[in-house]
Amino acid sequence: MKIRSHEDLEVFKEGFDSAMQILEITKAFPSEERYSMTDQMRRSSRSVCANIAEAFRKRRYAKSFVSKLNDAEAEAAETQTWLEFAASCGYARRELITEIKAKYNRVIGRLVTMSNQPESWSV
Repeated sequence: MKIRSHEDLEVFKEGFDSAMQILEITKAFPSEERYSMTDQMRRSSRSVCANIAEAFRKRRYAKSFVSKLNDAEAEAAETQTWLEFAASCGYARRELITEIKAKYNRVIGRLVTMSNQPESWSV
C-alpha cells in the first residue's frame, strides 16, 4: 500500500487508537484530577499523533523530520509515565495500563526506526 498521508502510517494509527483509549479511561478519573493528570495524559497522547503528522509533512528535510519524530517519541514516553501514575493511583486497571503502555513501546520503536532511516521517508 502506498503511503499518501500520515494517517496511512501504522505508527500514527496505533498512536491515535491509544490516545482514544486514554480519552475513554480518563473520563472515569476523579474530578480533582481534571486539570492535572487527565489533561496532561490527553495532551501528551494527542501530541504523539500531531508530531507524527508534522514529521510526515517535513519528511523532505531530514533534520526537521527527525526532530518531529523525536518530539513524538518524547510525548509517547511522557504518556507512559502518566499511565503509570494512573495505575499507581488506582484510577485504571493495571492490566489495561500495561496494554496501553505496550502499544506506546511499539510506537516508540517505530519512531526510532524511522528516525534512524530518514532517507527512506524523503520525497
